Amino acid sequence: MAGQFEATVQINRPIEEVFAFLSDGENDPKFSPRVQQIAKTPEGPTAVGTVFASTVKDAGMTTKRQIRISELQPPTRLRWTEVSKNIVTSKEGGYDLESTADGNTRLRVFNSLEGHGIGKLLTPLALSAARKDADAFAGRIKTAVEAS
Repeated sequence: MAGQFEATVQINRPIEEVFAFLSDGENDPKFSPRVQQIAKTPEGPTAVGTVFASTVKDAGMTTKRQIRISELQPPTRLRWTEVSKNIVTSKEGGYDLESTADGNTRLRVFNSLEGHGIGKLLTPLALSAARKDADAFAGRIKTAVEAS
């Protein structure tokens, strides 16, 4: 089973600043407490093909994740896919950014989760937890961007 969660939030920063913050995946620990460590390859600016390798803790389990940037359209669109082999993975995720009339940014964040093997049984639980946390997750992104 696969499914998606998403949330939208207004961030009191210009779209270019929000995009720059979010496209640097090494900022993820600033808003995602599940990310214990993260590193980018290759070095340099984020581009299509950049991989962020992380150690995350979900539901008491620590796993290694590799997220590859699959689309980058500054300053409005960023997409990724998980290339690591875990029981539940992010088939596709992304950020859609829109400049508002007052010079701020409307951000939509989403992730499509997919189970593999026994993960097919766990995906509904992971989706339920992610959907319950989606608005709070978007709020943590807002707080982190505005504090940067």
